[in-house]
Amino acid sequence: MARVVVDVMLKSEILDPQGKAVHGAFGRLGFDGVADVRQGKRFEITLDGAATEERVAEIRKAADTLLANPVIEDYTLHVETDDNEGGR
Repeated sequence: MARVVVDVMLKSEILDPQGKAVHGAFGRLGFDGVADVRQGKRFEITLDGAATEERVAEIRKAADTLLANPVIEDYTLHVETDDNEGGR
């Protein structure tokens, strides 16, 4: 099995009220040195079998039409293997 990860973030010019709220909470809770917070969403899509170019292209198509709103959001997509999953 392979995992395709899609990280979706609001475009930088779009206001992010949830990020602003978290940023405010950092200060109220005594966490110093935080300049800004932007909030996004992450999709982890586990495939049956390998992440071939065709299957990743299908996930990219889903990201373009289902997972992200291209008017206000950008996304990045990458394939995770056992080597780059880190300490998860």
